[in-house]
Amino acid sequence: MKKHLKIYKIVVIIMYKIVKVEENIRVPPDKLTEDLEKTIISEFEEMYCGKIDRDVGGVILAAFKVNRVGEGKIIAGDGAVYYNSELEILVYQPEINEVVEGVISEVAEFGAFINFGPMDGLVHVSQITEDFMGFDSKNKVLVGKESRKVLKIGDKVRARIISVSLKPRFSDSKIGLTMRQPYLGKLEWLEEERKKLEEKKK
Repeated sequence: MKKHLKIYKIVVIIMYKIVKVEENIRVPPDKLTEDLEKTIISEFEEMYCGKIDRDVGGVILAAFKVNRVGEGKIIAGDGAVYYNSELEILVYQPEINEVVEGVISEVAEFGAFINFGPMDGLVHVSQITEDFMGFDSKNKVLVGKESRKVLKIGDKVRARIISVSLKPRFSDSKIGLTMRQPYLGKLEWLEEERKKLEEKKK
């Protein structure tokens, strides 16, 4: 049976948000002599961190504060103690139309994967530039047919989120990106465009 976190309060900071949740935390017997709040945070993170939870609306990154710890309960046959606890957790929630900066982590014939925050998103080859981008399989780069612009692993880019599909399994989740609008693209290209504009003004 899937457990559901009880949510009390949400504070949003762009795509990151702080959420107050309530959960019964199992403290194993070998940790009963340790600092209770630190153990509760540790056990919560072991259960939830790195997972996508629809109740909180994103990827759980960390638990950083315990607001309340209830009286411990023991279940017959289990040497652990269960504490009903209220915690504050950090959640990452990608939003459509948000502008993100990241690094190219993989290049393929169909596009490039961008790592930003705790997730990767895909910018399809048709969404990179106005120019047609061809795939150089030998060097594993995308090259513009007319502009000769090159996109490769390690390049820093700015993109906008155009689609979000979060699934319980991290590997099944998909984020679509575009770099075909003004002020988006490889940061090196944007700097070159800025310099050209400054020269025209002179």
